[in-house]
Amino acid sequence: MALPDLSRFELQCLRLLCKLGDATVRDVHDSLPDGPSYSTVRKIVERLEEKDAVERVRLDGKAWVYRAKVSAAQMIRKEIRQFLDVMFDGAAAPLVAHLAEMDAVSLEELRLVEEQLATNDRPDESVEAPDRETAS
Repeated sequence: MALPDLSRFELQCLRLLCKLGDATVRDVHDSLPDGPSYSTVRKIVERLEEKDAVERVRLDGKAWVYRAKVSAAQMIRKEIRQFLDVMFDGAAAPLVAHLAEMDAVSLEELRLVEEQLATNDRPDESVEAPDRETAS
């Protein structure tokens, strides 16, 4: 399933649903640090359902239990792709250079990435990267 465009708060709630597994709006609300009101969280979860990112799985008393329809890995790939597109015109090398400059990535981690690229040992590609327009 292709992940729709989501707001930051929608992504935060969806991440929580991925982490919690099956959860009610109350579960999501209670897991948010200094979060918004319950009704705001309910509206966001309903919006996620409209966008086909979550589904209702059953009633728990009077409360619906929701489940994410995408994996955490799919969300991460989409967020990284969007970040690369916005900040680096889709190129990953400048991001890696910035991470190295900030000491946010070690040489060992870079070697591991290099090994994974060399052996083509990559995570599953269930989320397609958006088409990039080539500059003319």
